[in-house]
Amino acid sequence: MIALLKKEMFNDRIREVLSYVPSAIFPAIIFPAIFLDNTGTAQLEDNPKILAAIIAMVVGILSRNILATILSGLISYWVIIYIF
Repeated sequence: MIALLKKEMFNDRIREVLSYVPSAIFPAIIFPAIFLDNTGTAQLEDNPKILAAIIAMVVGILSRNILATILSGLISYWVIIYIF
């Protein structure tokens, strides 16, 4: 609904607040996928997703390239699963 409205309809304060929405939503989507198992309990030991997420985060910070970040996360996850 908000996407259908024109930017001119919002004042500067509302635009500033809405600019933080993607940053707030992204961790809420990613956290369960990385840290929770199928039953909803936290899986911190022997979890290849955590290591792959750390690798992807480092690549993302160093390269500032979204494609490199995604590919490094996926490839490192597949390699970790294959090795262990």
